[in-house]
Amino acid sequence: MKFKSIWAHPSIFILLAILLSLFSCKSEKEKATEIIWDKWGVPHIYAQNDSSAFFAEGWAQMHNHGNLILELYGRSRGKSAEYWGENRLDDDILLHTLGFPEIAKKWAETQYPETKELIQSFVNGMNAYAQTNPNAFAEENKVVLPIQYDDVNLHALYVIYTKFVGGQELGTVDNWNEIGSNAYAVGSSRSASGNAMLVQNPHLPWFGEFLFTEMHLNTPTNNVYGATIVGIPGIVIGFNENLGWSHTNNTIDNTDIYELDLDADGYLLDGKHKEFKKTLKTIKYKNKDGEIVDKEIEILQSEHGPILKKGANNALAIRMPGFDRSDVFLQWKKMSNANNFDEFESALKTLQIPFFNVMYADKDGNIFHLFNGLVPERKAGDWNYWSNIIKGGKSEDIWTSVHPYSDLPKVKNPQTGFLQNANDPAWFDTYPPVLNADDFPAYFSPRKLPFRPQRSIRMLLEDESITYDELVDYKLSTRMEMADRILDDLFNAIDLYGNDLAKEAKTVLENWDRMADNNSMGTLLFTEWALQMKPWFQDMYKIKWDEKNPLSTPDGLIEPKNAVKVLEKVAANIKEKNGSLSVEWGDVNRINYNNIDLPGNGANGVFGTFRTTWSKKGENDINYIYGGDSWVGIIEFGDIVKANVLLSYGNSTQKDSPNNGDQLKLFSEKKLRQALFYRQDVMDNAKTIQIFSNDKFIHKNLNDE
Repeated sequence: MKFKSIWAHPSIFILLAILLSLFSCKSEKEKATEIIWDKWGVPHIYAQNDSSAFFAEGWAQMHNHGNLILELYGRSRGKSAEYWGENRLDDDILLHTLGFPEIAKKWAETQYPETKELIQSFVNGMNAYAQTNPNAFAEENKVVLPIQYDDVNLHALYVIYTKFVGGQELGTVDNWNEIGSNAYAVGSSRSASGNAMLVQNPHLPWFGEFLFTEMHLNTPTNNVYGATIVGIPGIVIGFNENLGWSHTNNTIDNTDIYELDLDADGYLLDGKHKEFKKTLKTIKYKNKDGEIVDKEIEILQSEHGPILKKGANNALAIRMPGFDRSDVFLQWKKMSNANNFDEFESALKTLQIPFFNVMYADKDGNIFHLFNGLVPERKAGDWNYWSNIIKGGKSEDIWTSVHPYSDLPKVKNPQTGFLQNANDPAWFDTYPPVLNADDFPAYFSPRKLPFRPQRSIRMLLEDESITYDELVDYKLSTRMEMADRILDDLFNAIDLYGNDLAKEAKTVLENWDRMADNNSMGTLLFTEWALQMKPWFQDMYKIKWDEKNPLSTPDGLIEPKNAVKVLEKVAANIKEKNGSLSVEWGDVNRINYNNIDLPGNGANGVFGTFRTTWSKKGENDINYIYGGDSWVGIIEFGDIVKANVLLSYGNSTQKDSPNNGDQLKLFSEKKLRQALFYRQDVMDNAKTIQIFSNDKFIHKNLNDE
């Protein structure tokens, strides 16, 4: 019997066509970019490539922070006075004086093609959202639209340079001590599970350009979770299946202010006359009548840098490094996509990030700390010389290069099994120390160890086998190192010199848990007394901080009798306003954010509190928290990544968003939430899904198949 080939039958081709069509449809469906939103407003983005992922991130950031982004980008353009009024002129003049518009254009020319593609995709996503959702924006903010490629670079320049690299020198940060962070890396030798663990914990103000937004980016080659500054593409602090990293503010002095002696229309350099390079610029502002008016400004440039202020006899010039490093976004992307330490370090070696320590841990059990940043190569001088205004115009003080990666302090896998940074110099990133400050130039970093990093070290040092839950407890600890150090001396002084009110205060402080928890009674009394004593100076202590005894100094009261007098005055004031010295901290230390009122915990890090919050006095003498713990991520790198997180103020700033402040209750209760890192967890907790189609994301009902 002869069999005819099945391929000769015409129906077979019809069947194949149908199968291929079905396969093609399925393939196209699989390739579609998705944004899966959970109840906390976190966008879990699934895309086939980085370009599509960054497009979706642009869309998602505009959904969560559209009005804020337009306000920030308008300011970063140096056009905020033109858009919103002449009271913004100082901001615009500063940005033009620093030359940011010109630097952004150079960045656009010199950035790698990969960087350009990612920025453009991010911008396209933001503009696509704005076109599809015009009612999401306040009318006064729409003037910023459409967003341009340069806006992303301008915003990065504004945030990184005016708030961090040069924030202290420019005076653009109200209190430099209130821009901080904590980070831990626990190695396999000190981890109870044998898995490396990482703590991410920046402390920034809860407003404006300092706000973080939580992101989850997935492509076929990577799964990365974390946070970025609003308006910045990618992930700045994050983790993937193999590794994670965090940033802390570095004790680095890479911005210098020079006081120049004027000479006629110029200035003196090495005793000789030099002319300023003068540029006239016209900027616009909106006057009180709503008219757009031109304003001409003169920008002066010296050999040292642009002139910030000019008086009758002197002028101040500023010099910052890194304006030739245009690929900061690409470095963060390469850090996000690294699979192991070697790949991660290769990204670090590009030195595109001019500031911020790097703390690292990975699945292989490695931990690593890098004193990261662009440190000028100087001919001489120590920390004190370069951290103050540099007098006179000497050409030898004009640095032109920065130290290479190989020169930077770094520690990998110390025998101690842990690394920490709480905005202290790298010399104490573990204990006993591995690094020796004498091995580095004297201008690299100061020699100090305040109470907060002392507390940071102590918690890990006293635990030889750290569990994940213990690490969470350490991160959330509000215990005050300063109280543990100094209360015994204060009690002795009260016994010698105190009146009845001082002795009543002593009883309260003896019964106090030395915490800054919601129900802690004694925190108000201690912190108000400590602030009057100015603990950030060494003057109040009998024994000053000693580098040879870094965890037990400073100690003692140099003027115990005066310390008691200060306590009596503080106690009288508290009793008059509250009727008692036994006041719960959460009653007088409150969260008031987006009409949410809750008891707040934590305190200023100057007291040695690891969980840091900053507050300002408001009505009825209540302290209202305005910053501190922002993003928290605690990650364990086992076969399955375990991570708990919190974005204190929530993942949206849009007025009508349910996610504007929705995590504050967890913050008040000292709780974290699970990071939905794996697809199944994401789907189990999905609230809505958006699928990209026809140049926009289409809402999908979760009940639809």
